[in-house]
Amino acid sequence: MSICPTEYWLWLQCALGAGAKTDELLAYFGDPEKMYNAGSNEWRLSGLMTDKKINALKSISPSETGGIFRECKAKGYSIITPDNANYPERFKQLSDMPLVLYAMGDASVLKDTVSIGVVGTRDASNYGIETAQKLSFSLASCGVTIVSGGALGIDSEAHAGAMLAKGRTAAFLGCGLSYDYLKENASLRRAITRYGAVISEYAPFTPASRTTFPIRNRLISGLTLGTLVIEAGVKSGSLITANFALEQGKDVFAVPGDIVRSSFDGANHLIKNGAKPVFSAMDILSEYEYLYGDLIDFSKANVSLSQIPYVEYRKKTRETVAKEKTPIQKMTVEQEVEKIEKKELSDSYSLEAKKVYSVLNENPTHIDDILRQTSLKMSDVLSALTELELMGDVKQTEGKKYSI
Repeated sequence: MSICPTEYWLWLQCALGAGAKTDELLAYFGDPEKMYNAGSNEWRLSGLMTDKKINALKSISPSETGGIFRECKAKGYSIITPDNANYPERFKQLSDMPLVLYAMGDASVLKDTVSIGVVGTRDASNYGIETAQKLSFSLASCGVTIVSGGALGIDSEAHAGAMLAKGRTAAFLGCGLSYDYLKENASLRRAITRYGAVISEYAPFTPASRTTFPIRNRLISGLTLGTLVIEAGVKSGSLITANFALEQGKDVFAVPGDIVRSSFDGANHLIKNGAKPVFSAMDILSEYEYLYGDLIDFSKANVSLSQIPYVEYRKKTRETVAKEKTPIQKMTVEQEVEKIEKKELSDSYSLEAKKVYSVLNENPTHIDDILRQTSLKMSDVLSALTELELMGDVKQTEGKKYSI
């Protein structure tokens, strides 16, 4: 059985690991297929590999990567290698580019020209959370793709802001797409796939660890024109991303924060050392007016953040969870039934969200039936479902079905 080119890329990445130093190897051998066919004697003669690396390359063959293919096919993941049309040119400029990317959703988001990375602490304050969502909403309204890490806190708000603006967004994970990580963000990740993609450099079942996230961070900065830091400590992963951006020759932006709160020390430190302070989307977009002015809608860039509504879909933040003292009580069957009864949506919901919600119940409804019953456009239904998912009012089940 012949081996396809993708399997050689998978072989090299599986053997050496994500983020491995491969620039010299690819420059010497040309591509993974030629490298594999050269054999271990030539690997040794190249002088580029240690015995440990040679043994790793010998421990697996391209034909043994079939398990990854099967998992990706079963889950609908795209496998993107440097010879794939969706592989971003910006990654090819990185030192030790990612050899394989796995994407869930619309992988073409990797090719979006005007994109900004938005990063910050998981344990965010209400100020940081609101700022992240509103700034991301404003940027996305102007045509910017928002790129972040899919985590809680600032990351989640950045993705949510982009989606609420019906914009594009991409989330880079520090683990495999099939690894059970952050269950509480599962609905957010599903929503992201309708507005872009959830992406990983790691094989599907790779677990998260201390080392996987810093390797991931270079991709957030590498894909984007610049990185915006919102509420980050001086030793946070967000500062690692900012440092990667500087090394890659990218712009770094930061939101000024409370000077007596340590969670803002990192962002304030960046500003002190030359990062551009950000108070509106225009502070970022003005840097790209001459290069990408035709791709950016500047008419919405100067809107004050105070005029942008905040959608509070996260019920608990660091500043409110400490106030909740009520112990968890087991619910009776009657209470469980009552819990899924439809509530009346407030005026803060969009008309489209209310219309979609009105046709849903506890029994899963296919998206085609939602379209038929509401007579809305597909884009409006998807936007409404995202809004309802973020607010915790509906959930997605198998086969593009939704229920309350």
